[in-house]
Amino acid sequence: MAQRPHLDLDNYLPYLINRVGVAIAEIYTADTLAPLGITLDMWRVLAALSNNGEQRQIDLVVMTSIDASTMSRLVTRMVRQGLVTRARSRTSNREVVVELSAKGRAQVEGLIPVAKSLEGVASGGLTAKEQAVVKRALRRMYANLTNGRRKG
Repeated sequence: MAQRPHLDLDNYLPYLINRVGVAIAEIYTADTLAPLGITLDMWRVLAALSNNGEQRQIDLVVMTSIDASTMSRLVTRMVRQGLVTRARSRTSNREVVVELSAKGRAQVEGLIPVAKSLEGVASGGLTAKEQAVVKRALRRMYANLTNGRRKG
């Protein structure tokens, strides 16, 4: 009789990654973002703009892993909330450039310390070297998956 396939979720990397990500997202959203009327996707856009300055909307899609149609709606909502500004690119009328507004900059400056604190809680007990290894491995895994999809 053939053995049935077995998968121990508690030792399955995709499950473990998702479990940590969902827990962090739920805590950060409920405790910090939701009271401000900000979604997790909005936070990712704010963080990307804060770190990289004004960006073409299509570049934000890549940076945040948010699909293009969702990004368009999201930016429209963020403009209405006064968190970002949107304008045509100086180099191409077909491109839209998004930038943090003063309100958005103030919001993200208050949110970053909370995000870093939550990262610290999640990585408690790990040395700086272990954290670097985890981050490097996750970046490599993401590249493996996204580069593989582009080639195929």
